[in-house]
Amino acid sequence: MRISQLEGRRLALWGWGREGRAAYRALRLRLPAQPLTLFCNAEEAVAAAALGDGLLSIETEANAGRLSAFDVVVKSPGISPYRPEALVAAHAGTAFVGGTALWFGERAEEGGVARGVACVTGTKGKSTTTALLAHLLRAGGVRTALAGNIGLPLLELLDDEAEAWAIELSSYQTGDVAAGGVRPDVAVVTNVFPEHLDWHGGEECYVEDKLALVTRAKPRVAVLNAADPRLAALGARLDPATGVRWYGREDGWHLRGSMLHRGGLAVFDTRDVPLPGRHNRDNLCAALAAAEALGHDAVALAPAARTFRPLPHRLQVLGTRGGTTWVNDSISTTPHATLAALDVYRDRRVALLVGGHDRGLDWADFASRMRTHAPAAVVTMGRNGPRIHALLAAVADEGGFDLREAADLAGAVAAAREALAAGPGPEAGDVVLLSPGAPSFGAWRDYVERGRDFARLGGFDPDAISEIPGLGIAASNPD
Repeated sequence: MRISQLEGRRLALWGWGREGRAAYRALRLRLPAQPLTLFCNAEEAVAAAALGDGLLSIETEANAGRLSAFDVVVKSPGISPYRPEALVAAHAGTAFVGGTALWFGERAEEGGVARGVACVTGTKGKSTTTALLAHLLRAGGVRTALAGNIGLPLLELLDDEAEAWAIELSSYQTGDVAAGGVRPDVAVVTNVFPEHLDWHGGEECYVEDKLALVTRAKPRVAVLNAADPRLAALGARLDPATGVRWYGREDGWHLRGSMLHRGGLAVFDTRDVPLPGRHNRDNLCAALAAAEALGHDAVALAPAARTFRPLPHRLQVLGTRGGTTWVNDSISTTPHATLAALDVYRDRRVALLVGGHDRGLDWADFASRMRTHAPAAVVTMGRNGPRIHALLAAVADEGGFDLREAADLAGAVAAAREALAAGPGPEAGDVVLLSPGAPSFGAWRDYVERGRDFARLGGFDPDAISEIPGLGIAASNPD
């Protein structure tokens, strides 16, 4: 769908976060005389009214009746199309699209493929993989855009040009690629396991929406993780128009210990790459496979991974206080991610902080793992803290770990300090690890705010930890 096709139609915006504001500016740029209606909350309504746009009507209640009055509603990603009011309006004929769909609609090219565009999704690892891809391409002198869910809406770059596009997409956005009517050149899926079940309405729908990037958008090449069972099964049933490249198996990019290989070729030892954990080195394999699928010499680009700057809030080492290292993994919103974080520090004495917004995910497997792979201490917190605590209480003696609970993050940090101090004696190399395995909703605006709060409680400067390097378009990496 091109923006020009919206001219003269009954058009509304739903949401006034960064994505919503980017959509507004793009629509005004292309359709300056188009009447628009904005649905947003009361606080956002004040900010929108300050624009002084006489063609913008602002409403604070997006009910089914009002949404049904429009031909097209441009929806922010965080608003689920499975909400009852959206489903009623869709049944009445209202089309819901996102900014991602509008951006892709503007990129129609011969053959229907957006050349040089690589989209990355996955339950975990998508941000790091996307940033690595941009970093590697820029190291080779390729003018590359880094945008999308990673922190820069695509519509903010509507009229900008790049040789390559590294675009992160959440499960909220993947369906928009197909709706844009243009196939991505390359689509990467890192892994798929349950998350965002409240937004999608269940695991089956989540998986279907996540995989829409390859099943419905039909990229020229799909780069898939051979170690993920769902993706391994998917590869055999993709549309013939989509070629498949695998990583994580011996005929593609893969790891043997710490050594990075391309097929039978040993490329370099990854021990000095600033990517904590085996899962992050798998993300490097994904990025290299994507660069190769775009037509670049990935073997030549691979050593540039040594100069990559890790993203904030993802196993981010904040520093050391009194011999204890503080690690911010606030991006962790599933038990699976928390287990991956623990594996990185399996040789250290760790006090782990878990819990947050209750999205209904099953923590039983996590609790079972704690029988044999527990840290020194686990502190539960947040809305789902009591549920996690009850599961862990049944295995704490067998697992030999100190189990504590707290009402909030401040209490959890204090409990972690106490648990480490109460052990066999404070040890150099102790770790306080925030890897909550749950969203931040309710207590914080987002995982960034939660990570900043953790940094402050640990005695670190929260303003120094949150910058995502390299957003936007550049031909080389920042120093």
